[in-house]
Amino acid sequence: MGKYRAAWVSRALLPVVVALCLSACRQPAGSAPETPAGRPQDSAAPSGHGAQFLGPADCSSRGQAFHEVPCGSEKAGARVLARHTGAPSDGPVCPPPTDFVLRIPPGGPAPSGSPAAAPRGYACMRNLEAPHPGDPGQGGGPLTVVGDCVHGFREGEVRETACDGSGERPPEFEIGSAVARRALCPGTTDLYVQVGGDMPVGCAHRM
Repeated sequence: MGKYRAAWVSRALLPVVVALCLSACRQPAGSAPETPAGRPQDSAAPSGHGAQFLGPADCSSRGQAFHEVPCGSEKAGARVLARHTGAPSDGPVCPPPTDFVLRIPPGGPAPSGSPAAAPRGYACMRNLEAPHPGDPGQGGGPLTVVGDCVHGFREGEVRETACDGSGERPPEFEIGSAVARRALCPGTTDLYVQVGGDMPVGCAHRM
């Protein structure tokens, strides 16, 4: 789970201004998934399926070594929601339902008619079956979204955790909405968390 900068709110004093920070594609931006739960995963091994290795709507195998397989195969474990070139920290943000981000090394099959090998990139993956750590409140995935819960990690930082208390740490705040800037958060807001996208400020309340 990624670490995030947060700004604590005091209703008796002026809000403390703390830089908001969110790793792009959380570990997927925080880094490549370290676990299928949401961090950037280990690199997938290119293979010769289709015009593009793990293109949109394609499926990958289960386990630590990821290979492209037919989505109807019993070996299929996750489907590609989006595919981008470059590094997760530099490219477009994955869709909200993403469970984990899979880094794709260069050298995979190039698009039809192209003589060059495909560049490195990353695939935004969704498990074909539960669990779905990227769903709101589940405590994982590469993104922080409305409905997620966080706990204090260290001064000025929070980490995502499961809202039902099943994670390693109990939840302390829940993100109830996302807005364009802090001033638009409800007056009951206890914590600001950067969530990215068009509405980059998450308005969280203490649980």
